[in-house]
Amino acid sequence: MTPVATQIPITAIIPILTAIGDRQWQQFKNLEADFVIHYGVEVWEEVFNFRVLPALDKDSNRWLLVHWCGEGINWVKDVA
Repeated sequence: MTPVATQIPITAIIPILTAIGDRQWQQFKNLEADFVIHYGVEVWEEVFNFRVLPALDKDSNRWLLVHWCGEGINWVKDVA
């Protein structure tokens, strides 16, 4: 992780986690866009991959994946 990504305040990340936890897709997308405008896409990629994703439970991770890929995927099969 770059030093900039590690310096992002937790107060910038908590609303993103809350939107995911509340299953508010549009709110998540708005927060993501605001984050990218403020910090840049490279920092978002690192924060998302190394701070947001690891904090998600299995159901939240699945919900996010389904919504992220939802335009071309109608369902996700549970294999476990």
